[in-house]
Amino acid sequence: MFAIYKREIKSCFCSIVGPLFVGITLFFPGLYFTVYCLMSGSPYYSYVVGSIGFLFLISVPILTMRLLAEEKRNKTDQLILTAPVTVGAIVVGKFLAMLTVFAIPTAITCFYPLILTFFGSVPMGECYLAILGFFLFGMACIAIGELVSSLTESQVIAAVICFGVLFLGYMMSSLCGLLPNGPLTTVLGCFDMYTPMENLLNGTLDVSSVVYFFTLTVLALFLTVQSIQKRRYSVSVKHFSMGAYSTVGIVVALAIAVVLNLVVRELPGTWTSIDLTGQKLYSLTDQTKDFLAKLQDDVKVYVIVREDDQDTLLGQTLQRYEDLSSHITVEYVDPTLNPTFHTQYTDQGITMNSMIFVSEKRSTVVDYTDVYESTFDYQTYTSTTTGYDGEGQITSALSYVTADDMPKMYLTQGHGEYELSADFKTSLDKGNVIYEDINLMDVDAVPEDAACLFINGPVSDFNTEDQEKVISYLERGGKVVAVTALTDEAMDNYYGILSYMGIDVVSDMVAEEDEEHYYMSPYYLLPNIGYGAYTTGIQGNYYIFAPYAQGLVIEDEEAEGMTYRTFLYTSDKAFAKKNLTAENAIVKEEGDVEGPFDIGVEAVKTIAAPTGDGGVADAGEAGDGGVADAGEAGDSGVADAGEAGDGGGSDADGAADAGGADAEPIEATLVAISCDQMFTDAASQVVSGANRLLFTNIVGAFCDYEVNASVPVKSYEVSTLMVPQASIITIGAIVTVVLPLVSCLAGFVVWFRRRKR
Repeated sequence: MFAIYKREIKSCFCSIVGPLFVGITLFFPGLYFTVYCLMSGSPYYSYVVGSIGFLFLISVPILTMRLLAEEKRNKTDQLILTAPVTVGAIVVGKFLAMLTVFAIPTAITCFYPLILTFFGSVPMGECYLAILGFFLFGMACIAIGELVSSLTESQVIAAVICFGVLFLGYMMSSLCGLLPNGPLTTVLGCFDMYTPMENLLNGTLDVSSVVYFFTLTVLALFLTVQSIQKRRYSVSVKHFSMGAYSTVGIVVALAIAVVLNLVVRELPGTWTSIDLTGQKLYSLTDQTKDFLAKLQDDVKVYVIVREDDQDTLLGQTLQRYEDLSSHITVEYVDPTLNPTFHTQYTDQGITMNSMIFVSEKRSTVVDYTDVYESTFDYQTYTSTTTGYDGEGQITSALSYVTADDMPKMYLTQGHGEYELSADFKTSLDKGNVIYEDINLMDVDAVPEDAACLFINGPVSDFNTEDQEKVISYLERGGKVVAVTALTDEAMDNYYGILSYMGIDVVSDMVAEEDEEHYYMSPYYLLPNIGYGAYTTGIQGNYYIFAPYAQGLVIEDEEAEGMTYRTFLYTSDKAFAKKNLTAENAIVKEEGDVEGPFDIGVEAVKTIAAPTGDGGVADAGEAGDGGVADAGEAGDSGVADAGEAGDGGGSDADGAADAGGADAEPIEATLVAISCDQMFTDAASQVVSGANRLLFTNIVGAFCDYEVNASVPVKSYEVSTLMVPQASIITIGAIVTVVLPLVSCLAGFVVWFRRRKR
């Protein structure tokens, strides 16, 4: 085999064919690399590979047309076939020689992503995965070209047939899309060569695509061997030899290839797909995995699209949900065959690829337009996709249709509070948290259905009645998020709410002297992040941005009945400015309050359950055969036990301390944050959405969610490469002109010298 390999390599480069193939295979990648990556500044080499798939339709027929057809025409095939080497070794030797020729330009293009690293950040995993897809696609094409070359003596006919076969494989996905689903499209889909490569270009190391290319290559080489054997042997129907042509062998080989691919495709996506994208577009977050691990209700997801026409990324995401939970079933509904299916669940029109989530409790619709985030340029009137929100929308929908009830959060108004930014409202929507504005002056008390009260940086003080309403809500076991803001007004009543929970507010602006704890300005704080439920997914991975913050101080960490957890805090070098002017803005002066300060604190106050002066608590009314639960005890000793049901008795389950069992204590919870701009889109974007994640963690914990179901949008936006014009010209000339031209000229010189001899 090695002798055949060396012979083919020498033959290839002693003619114009090999260098011409290398030159063509370098020219087109170089051209698109210059346009997409250098001139447009895109860091994705996959864009280049996705645009040059047509290259093999031209180059492979040129490379492979002479492999076996020329041997037949010159009758030199008889010399090879009578040599002491098997037919399989001949076929594999020739194939490896052509693969080596193809590997040369592929290896050169491996340097292109490295060149881009000089001009910015490059997703190397995606780039080299694209090159792998390019190589595997070319490998399969070369094997098919060798098979076609074994079928004829004419190189021209071999080239034409090879072009036709490869063209069908390249276009098969589009051709199948024009046909109705059925056995025919299933069979034709087996020769869809472009979709497996496209899967690799999307940033996923798809094992099924790799297996497809290898099985197609091996099958083509096996069929080439059988094609040669048919000419070499004449065998009877009753006699089969392992080395001879065998119809049964061909059928078995085809069956093995089909079964192997079907088995790999049926394996869970978590086994067969490795996400190499920088944004982890194809992976599910830990939030979703935790949610799915606790999912108990069955949910059916109807996707309104023919399965063959589905959005590839969305389809892969749904597949991962199915793989992780047996309670989720995905079914595709062809809108052409069933155009009114969605009307069972919504009165609104929906777009293709939209999803309908149905459980026993309720249903909801996620329109396809919400799956991708985009921006619109009003100057060019073009829309650009900036993010993928498939996981966020799916997890939110699953949470909605399986939740027992929807928690409700009230946002206070009337004191100059900050308006909650759009992205933060989206987080509430995804978390299926109902939110509503409330003016405390218009109500007698914080509503009973409040899972949380959110006070977002008021700049004018609460009145005494509003303060009492909030404290009364806390005493009932309420949960409050209290955000403070820098203001010149006295905030005694508002700060009194925090003081009730043992937290003092330093009303001056906090500055940092430790350069590692601020961004650009000493007042743009990057506080330390502590461990806890609120900082899950943040601690160790991101910063929290807290511009123009105040300081928080715990009055007495050992106070009876109080528990404190600090999750954001400054360094020891922080200080708060008493008299802030332009001249002394960054300078620490006498009278400034020295740190460290807390920026985010959770305070939990244990309050004894309300009881009377003594005795047993009041028992409620029990049902038939039941036992009445105890309520609040009266002053007289034993409270009325209520009316027990038939055959039952009353149980004073909540007895006062003097008369029986202890009452269940009440816990008031307050999270204090000393930065009114923390929960804004502008601040969150500085730290890649970490502030928003902190917000969703807090709300998720306050709304009694065991798992936070709000998953942020996965951004498509990457930094554009900044390539100087001189570098574009120089590098572009090298990869587009110099390298291909050198290869072609070298081949021409070698060919011309041999011809003169």
